[in-house]
Amino acid sequence: MPVYSYICKDCGGKFDLLIGITSEKVELKCKKCNSKNIEKTLGAFNMGGSGSKFNSSGSSCPTGTCPIG
Repeated sequence: MPVYSYICKDCGGKFDLLIGITSEKVELKCKKCNSKNIEKTLGAFNMGGSGSKFNSSGSSCPTGTCPIG
């Protein structure tokens, strides 16, 4: 299920929502102030699984200090 990031236009709160594909409609509202005046923002995503050769900085070098070559 995808995770979407939102920001509340009323209080400035930022939060993520896990949105599934169901027949049930999810009410989108701010978790801090319950406002429905929210906007979807760009969120982070993961391109690799647990066996990915890349570390969190996006480098394929495990120490992050390998020479470019």
